[in-house]
Amino acid sequence: MNNKTNHNPDVLDALANLSNDEVFTPPKIVNNILDILPEKLWSDKNITFLDPATKSGVFLREIAKRLIKGLEKEIPDLEKRLNHIYTKQLFGISITELTSLLSRRSLYCSKIANGKYSTCSDFNNEKGNIRLERIEHSWQNEKCKFCGASKEEYNREKGLETHAYEFIHKTPGEIINLFKIKNMKFDVIIGNPPYQMDTGGSGRQATPIYQKFVEQAKKLNPRYLTMIIPSRWYAGGMGLDNFRQHMLRDDSIRKLNDFPMSSDCFPGVQIKGGVCYFLWNRDNKGLCEVTSHENGEIVSKMERPLLEKNQDVFVRYNQAVSILKKVSSKEEPSFSKIVNSIASFGFLTNFVEFKNKSFKDSLKIYANKKIGYIKKDQILKNKDWVDKYKIFITEAYGAGDSFPHQILNKPFIAGKQTCCTGTYLVIGPFNDKTKTKNALSYIQTRFFRFLVMLNKATQHATSKVYKFVPMQDFSESWTDEKLYKKYKLTKKEIDFIESMVRPMELNK
Repeated sequence: MNNKTNHNPDVLDALANLSNDEVFTPPKIVNNILDILPEKLWSDKNITFLDPATKSGVFLREIAKRLIKGLEKEIPDLEKRLNHIYTKQLFGISITELTSLLSRRSLYCSKIANGKYSTCSDFNNEKGNIRLERIEHSWQNEKCKFCGASKEEYNREKGLETHAYEFIHKTPGEIINLFKIKNMKFDVIIGNPPYQMDTGGSGRQATPIYQKFVEQAKKLNPRYLTMIIPSRWYAGGMGLDNFRQHMLRDDSIRKLNDFPMSSDCFPGVQIKGGVCYFLWNRDNKGLCEVTSHENGEIVSKMERPLLEKNQDVFVRYNQAVSILKKVSSKEEPSFSKIVNSIASFGFLTNFVEFKNKSFKDSLKIYANKKIGYIKKDQILKNKDWVDKYKIFITEAYGAGDSFPHQILNKPFIAGKQTCCTGTYLVIGPFNDKTKTKNALSYIQTRFFRFLVMLNKATQHATSKVYKFVPMQDFSESWTDEKLYKKYKLTKKEIDFIESMVRPMELNK
C-alpha cells in the first residue's frame, strides 16, 4: 500500500466541493485567512471570535486549534483550556438547522454541545455557543426591509428554511446580547457569509446579500473583521454602489487578497468575477496591501489606496495601476460617451415581431442570434440613426477562468437602414464609413479591451464598463503598437496587457 495516499481526508475538504448555492470554505483557505490576523491573538485568552454565518464550523474549528496551542503555557491543563476556549472565546450563528448541527460536530466533536462525547464539559445546553433561531422576514412592500428577500419567494411555512439570517435581521445591540454574557464583545468577526438571496430565475437577477453581513459586522465595531466574499463589488453588482464606495474609502481595510479565478479558493465552484478576502483593522488605518493570486501562486503584491484618484471603482490588478494613470493623465474624453444604452431603438432582447425576409422599404434588424426585417415606423426611438453607420456589439459576453480573455464579443459594422434589439449595444452613430472602420479597429485592440476589463465585473458590458477607455481621432486607424507608443507604455506594461487579453481578428 502506498503510504503517501491519504486514506483519512478531512471531511470539511470534501464538503467544500458539494454546493454552488451555499459555498463551504476549504480548511486550507480558512487557514490562509487566519494567517492575515495578528499572531498575538492566538495566545490571548481574552480575545473573542464570532462567525456570524457558520456553515461547516471550519472557521471556529481552525481558530480553536490555534488557541489550544497558543494558550498551552497560560492554561496548561488541557480540559480547562478547552472549556475556556469553547465557552469564553468562540461563538457562532448558524444559517440553517443542518449547518448548526454540522458546526457543533466540527467544533465540539458532538452535535450536542453538552453531550457525552463533547470535548467541552462546561456547557449546560445542547447548542453551546453555536446558536440557531428561526427568524422571520420583516415584509414591507413585498420585500424584506432587512435583506431585500422577495415575499413571494421566501414567505414559507413553518418547518421550511426562510433564509432570514439572524445576524442581519437584528440590531447590533440585539446581536451582542444573543449569548447572554455580561459585557459581551466580539474582538474578531470572521467567516464566509451567504452570497445571494435567490437564483435569479425567471429572468430575475440574483440579489447579493454578502455586503449586509460586512456592514452589520462593522456596526458591531470589532477590532478585526475578515470575510471571504465575491469580488463583484469592485466595479459592479446589483445594489452594491453604496457598499463599494464605503469599502473603497475605508482606510481600515489594510489587506485584500484577490482571486480572479474563484476555483483557486473553491475547487469546482465558479463564481463570476472571482472572490476576495480582506482584513479590516479598526485601530490601524492606512494604505491597503493588495495581493493578487493566480493558480495557487502570488503574482503581485502592492501597498496602495483602494480608490485611485478620480476613479470610482477598484482597479483589481496592481500591474494595471501605472497603465491607467498614464492613460488618464491625458484627460481625454471617455469612449463611453458614444456607447449607447441598451435597447437603443426601443426593442428589448426578446423582440421577435419581424419578418424573416426583406420587403419593400424594410429595415434590417439584428436580434438575438437572428436577422430580421421590420418597417421603419416600428422603431420607437433614435429613428435618425437608421440612416447612419453604426457598430453593434453584444451587451453580454462571458469568459472562463483562465487568461488571456477576449473580454468582449466581436463587434461589427452595421450599415445604413439597420437597427438592433437590446441584445446589442450601439456604438456611434457615424456619418462616415471610414471613421466607422477606424473606430472598429480601435475596439479590436488589446489595449482597448484591457481598459474595458478593468471595469467589467461580470459577463454584462453596459456603457459604463467603457469608462476607462479614452476617445481617439477616428480619422486614422488604430493598432496596439500605435497606442502603446502614444501612452508611452513600458515593455513590462505591454507584456501584462498581452498576458491578460488575447488578439481579436478584425472583422472583414
